[in-house]
Amino acid sequence: MAGSSDQTSQASVQNDPVEFLPQPSTTVRVLERWDHPRINVYRTLATFFSFIIMGANDAAYGALIPYLEKYYHLTYVVVSLVFLSPLVGYAGAALLNNFVHIRAGQRGVAFIAPFCHLAAYLGIALHPPYPVLVVVFILAGFGNGLADAAWNAWIGNMANSNEVLGFLHGFYGIGAVLSPLAATTLITKAGWSWYAFYYIMLGGAAIELLTSLFSFWNATGTVYRESNPRLAAAKESRLQESLSSRVTWVAALFLLGYVGAEVAIGGWIVIFMLRERGGEEFASGMVSTGFWTGIAIGRFALGFVTPKLGEKFAVMIYIPLAMALQLVFWLVPQFHVSAVAVSLQGFFLGPLFPAAIVAATRLLPPYLHVSAIGFAAAFGGGGAAVLPFGIGALAQGKGVQILQPVILAMLSILLALWLCLPAIKKTSAFETAPAGPSSERPWFNIDIDLVDAGRRVIRKSRGG
Repeated sequence: MAGSSDQTSQASVQNDPVEFLPQPSTTVRVLERWDHPRINVYRTLATFFSFIIMGANDAAYGALIPYLEKYYHLTYVVVSLVFLSPLVGYAGAALLNNFVHIRAGQRGVAFIAPFCHLAAYLGIALHPPYPVLVVVFILAGFGNGLADAAWNAWIGNMANSNEVLGFLHGFYGIGAVLSPLAATTLITKAGWSWYAFYYIMLGGAAIELLTSLFSFWNATGTVYRESNPRLAAAKESRLQESLSSRVTWVAALFLLGYVGAEVAIGGWIVIFMLRERGGEEFASGMVSTGFWTGIAIGRFALGFVTPKLGEKFAVMIYIPLAMALQLVFWLVPQFHVSAVAVSLQGFFLGPLFPAAIVAATRLLPPYLHVSAIGFAAAFGGGGAAVLPFGIGALAQGKGVQILQPVILAMLSILLALWLCLPAIKKTSAFETAPAGPSSERPWFNIDIDLVDAGRRVIRKSRGG
């Protein structure tokens, strides 16, 4: 019995030793800032560069699809598999994110995610047979999912998280702008083969690996566990506990739909402009660049507006504006009008992802942030596979014009999901103190919780 007790104790120490320490009766958790402690400056810059690589990875699909079709002689459905295969990688990242943090900390993420990018881009640059190419994209999906989950959770815990997350995702937008621009220019103007673009991505992934490892080398699993203790002992893992929360699932489904819509527009816009708006190859490729430029500018600029409006109210404004622009894009069949509309649509879609991360951090206890936000971000990243593939499958029978009603319907679903998040109180049990004056007090306190409202209506009707 004593030996069994010792083994249980030892296993507990190895898995998560600090989780079961008694907590003080009152604690004030001081939030880190992007520039304090000083190592955070290097870490923040490393995450920004990582998101440039992730944005370049996701946006390259749209620019390269016409050339993949020709090179491999593919139909819409078959070429859409390059969107679907990363889903396996994202699913793995959603399940393993918390385990990697507990065992290896952010250092583990800083090695595994860039290494997956490096291996994937090497495989793509060798332009293997198409079935092998589809499998290689799984590695890229896992790398994206793991980095997406980890760096969103880390920066979401900072002071002024709206602004810093706006910059983080703005750099994703920069990568997404540069990627189709570089790919289209090199292929149409310089005569490169489509796979030669991944020589550039290989160099970027190597830099990502070096900068991430250097910055997060001391962020071990022990450091993570000590910094994020549980409030009380629990039999279930952090991931299991986070999955029992409505916030986690609403955020995950919202991000699934959002990322799916974003990548579907960016991924199919070139084909759409070529075949439905009669554009030339280079001009159509530039429309994709315009969309991702809108995403980037929206994240940088509206990241400062969102906390002033309040996350819930701000997104309730952004989504209807994006829907109105989608109608213009759909109903006015002119190349230049479509190009402007989709760029402005990107501007208002840009801040949705950071706003969802910030809302989740305010609704969940700090020790669940990595597992819950990590799961939501990685699960949501799967939208980059599901919706673009679905549009490709529909386009095979209905034509690529199916893009417009599908995106409009998805934006409507996103608005409904957003209203299902719990109300974000002015103060909460998980409130934290920033290391300095806070600038995130909203001008308005307009908040709606459809689930809570529905429960009240049901209780009232039963009482009546």
